[in-house]
Amino acid sequence: MLKSIITSETRIKLLLKFFLNPKTSGYLRQLAKEFNESTNSIRVELNKLSEARILSARREGRQKLFRANTDHPLFEDIRSIVLKSTGINLVVSNIIDNIGNLNMAFVRGDYAVGIDSGLIDLVLVGESLNKPEIERVRLKTEALIKRKISILFLSDTEYKSLENNFNHLPKLMLFQ
Repeated sequence: MLKSIITSETRIKLLLKFFLNPKTSGYLRQLAKEFNESTNSIRVELNKLSEARILSARREGRQKLFRANTDHPLFEDIRSIVLKSTGINLVVSNIIDNIGNLNMAFVRGDYAVGIDSGLIDLVLVGESLNKPEIERVRLKTEALIKRKISILFLSDTEYKSLENNFNHLPKLMLFQ
């Protein structure tokens, strides 16, 4: 979806990186390595997005740390487009909004750090979740968004015992 309105693959990767999870940040060389692209192509796009104030940058030692500018007037709009382009919005509306006694839902893995890998790793925490209905909706949603969705179901007790593990990993909170 983004490819039809944004021609730069590098810019798309940067928007996904910073707007899927606005807490994500990155340095030039780290981004070049992660995207397997030249530092020059990354630098050009980072400069354009920074000049437009879509990304904010701050110095940390000799390096510039970039992240989404959450104060930009178009922040929510850009984030909405990014979420729609990856199908995360449909995961929320189709799966999370229709499953019952849900206490928490978040994405972990690649999408939590802004990488559109094609596998959405979803964690659902709650009691008496309707797993057959969730599975039915998951399959339907996968076909719509053309991405795989892996779901980990946890009871509140199970989550509490694993909470430390989850707190040390990036996550994109969808419901709490």
